[in-house]
Amino acid sequence: MRKAILTSDNSHTFFDKRTGEHYHSTFGAIQESQHIFIKAALEYKSQNSKELNILEIGFGTGLNALLTYKYAESNNMTINYIGIEAFPIDQKEALVLNYPDLLNIKQEEFLKMHEDTEDKIRIGDSFILQKLFNKLELLKLGQAKFDIVYFDAFSPDVQLELWTEDIFKMIFDSMKKNAVLTTYSCKGIVKRAMKSAGFKIEKLPGPPGKREFLRAEKNGDG
Repeated sequence: MRKAILTSDNSHTFFDKRTGEHYHSTFGAIQESQHIFIKAALEYKSQNSKELNILEIGFGTGLNALLTYKYAESNNMTINYIGIEAFPIDQKEALVLNYPDLLNIKQEEFLKMHEDTEDKIRIGDSFILQKLFNKLELLKLGQAKFDIVYFDAFSPDVQLELWTEDIFKMIFDSMKKNAVLTTYSCKGIVKRAMKSAGFKIEKLPGPPGKREFLRAEKNGDG
């Protein structure tokens, strides 16, 4: 169902035969994740915070979580991380991916992220991960919990049900005031759905191979 592909920055991604899409940009998997999720969301929000709650839609390969863990360790931060993934990869598949070598992280820490459990997992001193193996539209996220949301689902072309006003409103309600969401998609239907849900959105310059991406904020009066 999944095939490992080497991208242009020498990091792996998977090609998903079920959807016909790659998990990350073929122009550079690590490069894309670092640009859209770490720099534009995590670094942006962590300037005055030492503890953050993060939600990821589309846990996938675990690359965003791994980069977040590396950032947290380097900056003495505590991260509470929830990743939603209806079709998780297993540890055998994770072994194929070269992220630990490229990021100088122990492979056992990366494999721990792919344990087949919905229990909370502690990785390192201050990174707590919980994965939910379910479809987003079937979950209840609660109210005002998250500082950051990484929206990294497959594209609206193949998962349109995840890019709707109703979904973004549920996510909006789950976020704290002044929280941020980033996503690689800049499609008109995505922007309209986010605005209708209450977000203030901005287009930012994208990583190689991507002209623009979106950052959405829940304003203080939201």
